Amino acid sequence: MDKKVTYWVELAEYDIETAAAMFQSKRYLYVGFMAHQAIEKILKAYLVNMTGEAPPFSHSLSFLAKKGGIYPSFSEAQKDFIDMLEPMNIEARYPGNKTQLLQSLTAERCDEILKNARELHKWIMQKLSTN
Repeated sequence: MDKKVTYWVELAEYDIETAAAMFQSKRYLYVGFMAHQAIEKILKAYLVNMTGEAPPFSHSLSFLAKKGGIYPSFSEAQKDFIDMLEPMNIEARYPGNKTQLLQSLTAERCDEILKNARELHKWIMQKLSTN
């Protein structure tokens, strides 16, 4: 794997494990944020692998997936997941209503976010290894 791709892959793996650590410590506000970061970085790895270009300065998961050409391969569930995950990047950083946000981030919801993030990360990694 190219050094630039490896850079993004390693960051994505670190972030997915950080999301798991946040879940274990019940810091639910950051589970979604770190899951978003992990998916963002694995999409950047895929984009770099496919285009040979530096990834754009964007946090938009759908934009990165489309720019890298992987978006059409996503299932509807994967598209729904990145749409749900998309605002987690901003909401965790700048919660307009922190109490309401924390109430929505239950252990069950965060467990599902982490599970889906791991599955999508693994799926993209498989695509990376075949391209």
